[in-house]
Amino acid sequence: MIIDYLDSSTAAGLDADLCIIGAGAAGIAMARRFIGTPITVCVIEGGGALGEEQSQALYEGLSIGTPPLDAGTSRMRVFGGSCNLWGGGCIPLGAHDLAERDWVPHSGWPIRYDELRTYYERARDYCQINAYDFADGSFLAPLARNPIPFDADKLVNYVFARSPILFGKAYRTELENAPNITVVLHANLLELHASADGSSVRHARIGAIDGRRGMVRAQHYVLACGGIENARMLLLSDAVLPRGLGNQHDLVGRYFMDHPCGSMGTVLTDTPERLTRPYDRNAGKGVTPASPEIGLSHAFQQAHRILNGRVHPFAVEEAVPPGIRSLRDFRAALRPAVQDENAVLEARLCAALKNGPSTDDDARERSTNLAKLALRVGLGSTDIARAFVHKLRDKPTVRSNRVELIGYFEQTPNRDSRITLADERDILGLRKVCVDWRLTALDRRTYRTAAALFGAELARACGGTYRPAAWLSDDDDVPAQVHTTAHHLGTTRMSDDPRQGVVDRHCRVHGIDNLHVAGSSVFPTGGWAFPTFTVVALGLRLADRLYASMRTAALSEAV
Repeated sequence: MIIDYLDSSTAAGLDADLCIIGAGAAGIAMARRFIGTPITVCVIEGGGALGEEQSQALYEGLSIGTPPLDAGTSRMRVFGGSCNLWGGGCIPLGAHDLAERDWVPHSGWPIRYDELRTYYERARDYCQINAYDFADGSFLAPLARNPIPFDADKLVNYVFARSPILFGKAYRTELENAPNITVVLHANLLELHASADGSSVRHARIGAIDGRRGMVRAQHYVLACGGIENARMLLLSDAVLPRGLGNQHDLVGRYFMDHPCGSMGTVLTDTPERLTRPYDRNAGKGVTPASPEIGLSHAFQQAHRILNGRVHPFAVEEAVPPGIRSLRDFRAALRPAVQDENAVLEARLCAALKNGPSTDDDARERSTNLAKLALRVGLGSTDIARAFVHKLRDKPTVRSNRVELIGYFEQTPNRDSRITLADERDILGLRKVCVDWRLTALDRRTYRTAAALFGAELARACGGTYRPAAWLSDDDDVPAQVHTTAHHLGTTRMSDDPRQGVVDRHCRVHGIDNLHVAGSSVFPTGGWAFPTFTVVALGLRLADRLYASMRTAALSEAV
């Protein structure tokens, strides 16, 4: 069942066995695990079925770190979560990513890759990419083009699969028809209210933007609100414990990480297609295409004592022939105009999160006069015909002699990189988030070392010349020109030691017997892998544990 908390005819208070706060990738996966069971589940979602600017405004906050990070545009408050904007990339973390590395402070997960493998298999089904098997840190999938062969001690071609679904859209009907599942839209968590000694959660206080208030009572609670919001909600739940829930060692919100990305420089070459065509994500075939990514080998990371990372080569087009430009403009004009609020919001957020190199087309104004554009297409038929021949020969349709290398990196777990609460309040009366995103010397050394390798190896592969980005100097006073990929990690990190983590290996908050956290906020380290696949796997693992625990408790009560 799906109800809207803005509808005053619905009950203000709800009771369930399990309360999941957040209907994103993790929350929906967990709720589905309980369909057809005797356990009742209430899923609280602050957004609506579609994106709305008023709900999205609740994600706005302050940024005081370097690099800056806009909390209001790097996530989406809606049923289905930020994955309503995702590109579908799925890849497992590898054993190396989970292991302790003596050169990476605070590294090492309390669980091993083997413990995740079964749940990766189920995550594969949930993401509807079950056509492919996978191994340690990569999918085993056929590729449209052979990737560049590298020295395996330096670079490795890892393969990711692309999920064809948006979770909210794909699983809405299942949740709506499940008699034991209640999804409540526009119900914002205001606070988790703890018992007098802080050892358990008594109820979740919820509210709508229109002023309606109520509560959810459950046996167990799961925060599944994302890497920033999970920490914010724990800090806001301070009625009983002034520092917030799970924060007895001042760890909630700390170790905030992302996958910083930025230009590593360019490769000048007469054959850019040798670099770009094998890694063209549009070349994949089928419903769930797979593509390679160029990553640092484990041996190179260890030998140079750096973090994990990958690079993607983007061809930078020379002057676009008039005929091709006119054809592109004509196709753009044929697309339906963005009108509804959800589409406008998605377009705004996608533009803010663009991670590839900028092009002349990004800033150029396009004509919308179809008659004029059609005439221009006709006049440019020679350019179009030439491009068509190039495409048949698997060549770029527009000439290029420059390839921009965009790097994406693991980040050092850093206690001083953190999420806190600002003094400014949102429309619900809650303190907004304050993001203090910080990099370390290890991060900067990783960028320099990896960029030199990426540039040298890719230049060698095409007979070109590598020119590093100016900011990659040895001067640490030069700001790193990297930005967010909206992969928010680490703010409720996992550790068996409550002095080192907010949750234990089972994702239960230390010191609170019925509060759990799902999502990327529990990652102790992040590798470079897109996090959603691991988020889903961990969510399914937590759902299994909760199901077993609640069934055992129910059977004991029956006896």
